[in-house]
Amino acid sequence: MAKTSPAQFIQQVRQEAAKVTWPTRKETTISTGMVFLMVFLAAIFFFVVDQVMAWGVRVVFGLGG
Repeated sequence: MAKTSPAQFIQQVRQEAAKVTWPTRKETTISTGMVFLMVFLAAIFFFVVDQVMAWGVRVVFGLGG
């Protein structure tokens, strides 16, 4: 494999970066909103599952329920 000089490497990096299609502000905002929504839904889901499992453990060990 041929070695690449630092100057060639920088040139190649710039060429590849020029090919990147960056998202618009609207796309970024929508994606960020969706991430927050999914995190919120996952938190609610795991909270409910945790409460159900805690209730089940209390019932199994006779601690109330």
